[in-house]
Amino acid sequence: MPFFEYGQKEMECLKRKDKRLGEAIEKIGMIQREILPDPFTALISSVVSQQISNKAAATVWSRLTTLLGSITPECIAQVDQSAIQGCGMSVRKAGYIKGIADAAMNGTVDFANLHTFQDEEIIKKLSSLHGVGIWTAEMLLIFSLSRPDVVSYRDLAICRGMMNLYGLKDLSKEKFERYRKRYSPYGSIASLYLWQLSLD
Repeated sequence: MPFFEYGQKEMECLKRKDKRLGEAIEKIGMIQREILPDPFTALISSVVSQQISNKAAATVWSRLTTLLGSITPECIAQVDQSAIQGCGMSVRKAGYIKGIADAAMNGTVDFANLHTFQDEEIIKKLSSLHGVGIWTAEMLLIFSLSRPDVVSYRDLAICRGMMNLYGLKDLSKEKFERYRKRYSPYGSIASLYLWQLSLD
């Protein structure tokens, strides 16, 4: 599986812009995070993973890929919602998956050309689908489309990482925005380190 790509250029830029983050980058070194380059597959995977453990998500995903053969809108359209549910998910989740496949089939979301849109447009398009929130769309920007400048205020671990990094008791939206702007244009790389720092 491919990884989110970044290198010395991005690391050096972040080190210059933020001393604390720079020290963390020095200490942690390169971070390898896998990406799913196909945005349709990535979105279905994220819906499957919602509100369940990684282990449970892996089991459900394995059953779903066995059922469908491959994760495409066409394959999903050909099976009943009850068969998708039978892979180990709620009626609601199975409905979301059918709905996303329908949106792909009828052109509501053009997954093949999603990469040609700006971040904000992609978030708007995807979060209009049932079962897909802004956070899910933001994660897809990083872990499928490899967009370089995404830092999500809706991600609890990113906020916790930021608080750990700067020794903050709380994190207002304004304070978050100040740091997010500082990390630009390499916010996604900062996010990788903030996730790591959230574990401290």
